[in-house]
Amino acid sequence: MNSERIESRARWGMLAVLCASVFLVMMDVTILNVALPALITDLQPDPLTQLWIVDIYSLLLGGLLVLCGGLGDRIGRKRMFLAGWVVFALASVIAATASASWQLILGRALCAIGAAMLMPSTVSMIRNIFTDDRERVRAIAVWSAVTGLGAAAGPVVGGLLVQNYGWRSAFWLNVPCAIALLLVAIPLLPEFRSPSRGSLDWVGAVLSVVGIMTLAWGIKHTAAGGLTLGDVLVLALAMGLLVLFARRQLRLDDPLLDVRLFRRGPFTAATIATFVPQVALGAMLLLFTLWLQYIQGYSPIQAGLRILPVAFAALVGALIAPHVMDKAGVRTTMGASLVAVVAGFITLGFAPVPTTYPTIAGVQIALGLGAGVVTTIASSVLVAAVPADRAGQAGAVSETSYDLGQGVGVALLGSIHGAIFATHMTDLPLTGADLDSARGSVGGAAAVAARVGGQAGETIMDQARSAFDAALTTTAFVGAVITVLAALLVVRLTPRAFTMSTSGGEYEKTRKDFADR
Repeated sequence: MNSERIESRARWGMLAVLCASVFLVMMDVTILNVALPALITDLQPDPLTQLWIVDIYSLLLGGLLVLCGGLGDRIGRKRMFLAGWVVFALASVIAATASASWQLILGRALCAIGAAMLMPSTVSMIRNIFTDDRERVRAIAVWSAVTGLGAAAGPVVGGLLVQNYGWRSAFWLNVPCAIALLLVAIPLLPEFRSPSRGSLDWVGAVLSVVGIMTLAWGIKHTAAGGLTLGDVLVLALAMGLLVLFARRQLRLDDPLLDVRLFRRGPFTAATIATFVPQVALGAMLLLFTLWLQYIQGYSPIQAGLRILPVAFAALVGALIAPHVMDKAGVRTTMGASLVAVVAGFITLGFAPVPTTYPTIAGVQIALGLGAGVVTTIASSVLVAAVPADRAGQAGAVSETSYDLGQGVGVALLGSIHGAIFATHMTDLPLTGADLDSARGSVGGAAAVAARVGGQAGETIMDQARSAFDAALTTTAFVGAVITVLAALLVVRLTPRAFTMSTSGGEYEKTRKDFADR
């Protein structure tokens, strides 16, 4: 009995290290948002360089997750995890001491490489440490909650650091944290690796990295400037590379990513259930942040604090997810959670205008609660769907769905909002470049209004507020339709009797079904 208690205590201690790691990495994803103005003032990067400073992290992170997940399965997940922290710490030093934009971009790129080594390892080690299905779901619930809290904490912590110590402090923070986590993780975490330890498919690795990075770049570029012929060609290239990657993996006995898993309805349903809520959160949190700063006039720190309801709701959703699943089952829980996201969109769509913060806070709670529950259950399904020696693949699929979902949300719903905003910016007392800038975005409208001043400036901002609210309404209804379709698909793909305990046992059967075709 005593040994079991010690063993249990050790498992949860290991989870604490993994959660602290993912908290810091996710905080680093969003911490630069509030540091960017001070950074631009200091380093004076041109607009293209600014884009690379912001985007290089997410592009490399999304592109490398599949490769790093497969590599961790082969060389050892603890080894991959520790190496990731070393890279992350060194990269943070490079970024913090940058005297030129290219050094900062290099530091951010290396941070992304370190984060990509870390993230799949955290999920896959949970799969190995927690062998009991019920206990594993609870562990993933904690992991999921901490992930959301880390992303939400980024703007708040970043704002406090930048305001008091400058933008470099946002990177210096990583160094002592990384050292502390390394010192704890080395003696505490056990090693896990695939017993087959087959050679890595480097051709497939290149196809996956280039394909996902190209897809992410196309999505982000579309969000920034609208869909052009060049964007269509980039997205087509990305899809072509990913199709080649999938076809190659089907021919291999020890693939980098076993795409046969997507033949299983619950696995595909869990991927969709991870992806779609991030589409909602990625878009709406961006729009809410713009609304708080440009429409309501809050500072970055004040806006960051007013985004916290979504983080706390996601925390609650993640923590109650195991209990809800025990009562209602996997299928019902995932479907109902997506319905909660739909409810958030519909609340925003039917809310009276002008939009008020209580409405925004209520929508955040609905989106966060639904996303917290469904992401926890979906992540649990993904890691349970593969044998323990291939858990890195499940972690890579989960993290890639999460990362791409946010990018697609900004690109799709953000672009829809921007287009509708422009159509409502009519009869302005402006011409030429000022008119284009005011119609282009709420930030552009605020800048022009401040420059023009007087009654004309007030007229521009009044129309911008009205246009922004009108665009929010339409965007919310589009988001609701997308989420309803996703919920129907998730419910259809997940059998009513599906449970976590039945998922992993069908893995070899799935492989055999494909081999017989």
